[in-house]
Amino acid sequence: MKTGRLEAFSDGVLAIVITIMVLEMKVPEGADFEALKPIFPVFLTYVLSFVYLGIYWNNHHHLLQAVNQINGKILWANLNLLFWLSLFPFVTGWMGENHFEANPIILYGVVLFMAALAFKFMVYFIVKNEGKNSKVGKVYDNDKKLNISLILYLFGIALSFFQPVVSLVIYLIVALMWIVPDPKIEKTLKQ
Repeated sequence: MKTGRLEAFSDGVLAIVITIMVLEMKVPEGADFEALKPIFPVFLTYVLSFVYLGIYWNNHHHLLQAVNQINGKILWANLNLLFWLSLFPFVTGWMGENHFEANPIILYGVVLFMAALAFKFMVYFIVKNEGKNSKVGKVYDNDKKLNISLILYLFGIALSFFQPVVSLVIYLIVALMWIVPDPKIEKTLKQ
C-alpha cells in the first residue's frame, strides 16, 4: 500500500484535533483586556499544544515522505499515534482551566510521553517494513533526540508531583528541541 491515504487521514484527524482544541477557549465576558486574564492560562496551554501538534504533523509528513510501502502494522501504529494526539484537547483544556495544577500537568506529561512512544513504535514498524538500509532506516537509526525526549517526559512527569511548573519548562524544552525538523531526513530525501 502507498502512503497517500494514511497521510490524508492523519492530516484530517490533526485538523479536527486542532479545531476542537481552539473551540475549548471560551470567549470572555466583557470587552476590556482585563477580561482576557482568566483565559490566559488556557491560551498558553493552547499555544504549547498547537506547537506540539505542529511538530508531530511536520515529523509525520517527513517520515512518510521517506516510506515506499505501508502495511497493517504501520496502519495500527499510526492509529495509536493519532489516539494519543486526539487526547491533546482534553489535557490542554484541563491543564489551562486549572491554572497548571499538578494532576493536570501529570496527565499532560503522560499524553506527551505516550504520543512520543507511539511515534517511536510507528518508526520501528516502518523501518522493519522498509529495511535498515532504506532511507528511513538510515535516518532513524539510533534516534537520540527521540530517546532523549522520552527520558525528559518521564523526568517531567515525576517532577510534576513536586514542581509542576518545572515540568512545564521541561515540556517546553522538548518542544523547542523538535521545532526545527531533523535535517537528516530532508538531506536523505534529496539523495
